[in-house]
Amino acid sequence: MCGICGFVDGRRQHSEALSLVKAMSKTLAMRGPDGDGCWLDPRFGVALGHRRLAIIDISPTGQQPMVSSDDRLVITFNGEIYNFAEFKSELSRRGHNFRGTSDTEVLIEACREWGVSTIAPKLNGIFAFALWDRQLRELTLVRDQVGVKPLYWAQFGDLLIFGSELKALRAFPYWTPELDRDALAAFQQLGYIPPPRTIYRGVQKLRPGTILSWKPGQKAQERPYWDLCSVAVNGQSRLLDVSDFDAIAQLDELLGKAVRRQMMSDVPLGAFLSGGLDSSTVVALMQSATSKRVRTFSIGWRDAYFNEANYAKAISAHLGTDHTELYVEPKHALDVIPQIPRWFDEPFGDPSQIPTYLLAAMTRRHVTVALGGDGGDELFGGYGRYFQSLLIHRLTRYAPGWTKDVLSAALQKLPTSFYDSLTSGAAREPYSLQLGHKVHRLASVMDATSPLDVMVRLVSHWRKPVVLGGNAEKAIPSVNMTDGVSNDLAKMQLWECIGWLPEDVLAKVDRASMAVSLEARVPLLDREVIEFSWRLPFRQKYRNGKGKWLLGKVLERYIPLKLFDRPKLGFGVPIRTWLRGPLVEWCEDLLDASHLKQQGILDVTEVRRKWIEHKSGERNWEHLLWNVLMFEAWHREWMDARVNAPEELTYSA
Repeated sequence: MCGICGFVDGRRQHSEALSLVKAMSKTLAMRGPDGDGCWLDPRFGVALGHRRLAIIDISPTGQQPMVSSDDRLVITFNGEIYNFAEFKSELSRRGHNFRGTSDTEVLIEACREWGVSTIAPKLNGIFAFALWDRQLRELTLVRDQVGVKPLYWAQFGDLLIFGSELKALRAFPYWTPELDRDALAAFQQLGYIPPPRTIYRGVQKLRPGTILSWKPGQKAQERPYWDLCSVAVNGQSRLLDVSDFDAIAQLDELLGKAVRRQMMSDVPLGAFLSGGLDSSTVVALMQSATSKRVRTFSIGWRDAYFNEANYAKAISAHLGTDHTELYVEPKHALDVIPQIPRWFDEPFGDPSQIPTYLLAAMTRRHVTVALGGDGGDELFGGYGRYFQSLLIHRLTRYAPGWTKDVLSAALQKLPTSFYDSLTSGAAREPYSLQLGHKVHRLASVMDATSPLDVMVRLVSHWRKPVVLGGNAEKAIPSVNMTDGVSNDLAKMQLWECIGWLPEDVLAKVDRASMAVSLEARVPLLDREVIEFSWRLPFRQKYRNGKGKWLLGKVLERYIPLKLFDRPKLGFGVPIRTWLRGPLVEWCEDLLDASHLKQQGILDVTEVRRKWIEHKSGERNWEHLLWNVLMFEAWHREWMDARVNAPEELTYSA
């Protein structure tokens, strides 16, 4: 992977433009420690920057920014194109000669030969790139189909800036970062900021599967070249009519091809192995594709409830991988927390960011590239909340409204600690049961209008407004986006693939891995696998009240069922107890009432009330408080010390 950045600003002289793009690029050093480069077109104020993590063609011929053979196009590229060899063969037949062996060179020559709009839908990979056309005086930004690689951009008048991370944009001094309170309200509800919003007003994430085109003096234009909603709708209208045996064989073949493509590397490669179904499938297919022992990595916890390392070790032993594990002490995890705002340079509320970073850091000591199992739950229906939402809606949809209101109020009147006391002493308590938390969540969704509405509420944290002047509904994707699919389970999957997958799951892995200069790949999110998954009949995804049926059947070809057939555990950390124990002083500092009041962003009374209730053990508000704490830590890191450039030179939203 790499880091890219740049701007078009005709007001900057050559020397200043060079200094600015170098400053932007420097913020992305961990994304690319193997080299850096800049390219300028002083006639139009264009500056492109690049930080290199050398994976394919580690020689100087892979350096970027890269200029096309006819000097017309210039590219700065982040990611990998797994099918670049196919384009290279066709381009060679058309008379193109190549200086090196990088996918970047193939990509820029393909754009020269066929155009970005033609080539983008055919790319199989994870990528974000910027392309400057010197002849048309046009800048083009492109992001991969699923949103594995990030790309941020903003247009302020005649200025356009972009970068792999927001910190690169922050290094360009001539705009004033302003908090987007609607985006912040959405973050407090979901734990991530849905696309295209960011935490800054006027700054956007380029949507997955999108091309942005911009010419100086014009407004940027976005157009999709691949749309997940359309893929889902088309897939559901053309469901496969195949036997279980044939479906298993087809998925096995598709996943095997995807894994083999993504094992392409000129540097050491391995895989994350949690012991769950998804990562185990990827590792099994990797090991079947090579005679060498695959390097696998997992982390374990001393707390049995959060530990899956023993499962990973057993699967590694069965497959014969070269396995490395690290048991994490609480101190290791707690030391990570103060650094989170620097890696996730907008607020990010998924606590699994902590073990993800620890796993990436341990893995990077041995390899430069790691394959993971992300995407299996979203594509093949692995989350228990899908079935919970269906069940809750079926149980409550015919009850009169007044009975729902009365029952909901009655259930929430008693504190969570009362319900928890009913299960004290039960196995694996306190984490697994949390009866009080579950009862209160059930009470809060009894008036939902659909299974999707139930699920959105179940995954929401601050449902009541806590951001002063912020409206979450303006930033959260509408459930109407899923209207093209009729199946309730499909609606829930699609809604999460639009927001949760790119901006929580994939953003978490990208920032954590890039913080240690590790490239993370996601073969389950191969474009062909995605398109196949949406054509599967639901009986081949869901059976006996569980999801991922077909994926499990593929894994059974390589691993005995007894090694992976168990309830989904997830990648959790004991945030609930940490907030009452070793993190209390950190929390008290960030949630100080006078500080919150002076800041004037959050509802001080509500935040403090929930903090006091959680600290005392009366209620469990871990997720709500974690979102507030992540925002406050981010604000202290990025907003409190902001020094603006001279006002006469500054753009604003």
